[in-house]
Amino acid sequence: MTVTHGRPLTGEITEILVAHCGLDPDAAARAPAASLEELGMDSLALLELSAVVADRWQVQIPEQAAQLSIPAVAELVARRADPLGHTENSVLIAAPLPLVWEVTNDVARWTELFTEYARVEILHRDGDTVRFRLTMHPDENGIAWSWVSERTADPATRQVRAQRVETGPFEYMRIHWRYTEEPGGTRMTWVQDFAMKPAAPVDNAGMTDRINANSAVQLAVIKERVERLARDGAPTGELSGGDDE
Repeated sequence: MTVTHGRPLTGEITEILVAHCGLDPDAAARAPAASLEELGMDSLALLELSAVVADRWQVQIPEQAAQLSIPAVAELVARRADPLGHTENSVLIAAPLPLVWEVTNDVARWTELFTEYARVEILHRDGDTVRFRLTMHPDENGIAWSWVSERTADPATRQVRAQRVETGPFEYMRIHWRYTEEPGGTRMTWVQDFAMKPAAPVDNAGMTDRINANSAVQLAVIKERVERLARDGAPTGELSGGDDE
């Protein structure tokens, strides 16, 4: 379930308080930042509010809600009703695991592996941990998004843990890469867990859709490029090319 952030939900909460809890709508309009307690909402009114919110959005209102304003209650409901972001996408690459591991963990050459990145700047290395800045190609509005990430590879388990250091519109973004051998090659899996900030232009559900769509595109590109290396025996630096640019 996705809840719309901002004024529409604030209006719904106000309507519930007026219809079910005895709120004076004029008093609420005169003091939009006032707490529910200051607006005269007693414990019985809060119980009624909690019951309606639980029925409509399956969200529990805490006892401390009396100290919150109506917009703050609306934001609380929006955040709790909007599930945290989680995606899992994978691809089977017809290439041996050591090759897939080597190529996809060569962060400095991700501009040759992915189609979305215009620049990669390595900021720091410490053993199997690398901190780096990614800059994307300009979007339809001419904006070149950029952020710092950090990833730690574990060659023994063939897993990588990564996270955004500069989170941008995200509260957090964590990525788990897994590599497993299967009949026909190597399966590479990306698991992403995240949450969007309240002011972000897209909510968790919307970002989930975007990540799933983009992951399918990038995994297909990586599959084609790594399989070409495996097939042609080309040096790992010769990643880009073909008809997918």
